[in-house]
Amino acid sequence: MIIYEVTTDVPPSAIAAYEAYMRDTHIPDVLKTGCFVSATIARSIPGRYRIRYVATDMDVLDRYLGEHSKQFRDDFADNLGADVQVAREVWSELQHWPGVSRSTA
Repeated sequence: MIIYEVTTDVPPSAIAAYEAYMRDTHIPDVLKTGCFVSATIARSIPGRYRIRYVATDMDVLDRYLGEHSKQFRDDFADNLGADVQVAREVWSELQHWPGVSRSTA
């Protein structure tokens, strides 16, 4: 699997708008491209976020980057302005250990 990771630093005044936009619009729309099998959003401290998109292989990620990423980056900029700092990285998953199922008894 290939992980496309986007890290953002959001100013306090934009946190509510950022979270709503990412949850309600951006991430669902990115997933609708069919290029990713899943996505997660996590926060470490207020204003610091990590979004992880999982692609099956590098060819699929390359297709997303070539065909879709510009429109999503432009829309992100239009909605959240230049105040949000964004960093992107591509990770290759070397191994995955599934979680242990817990009984609900």
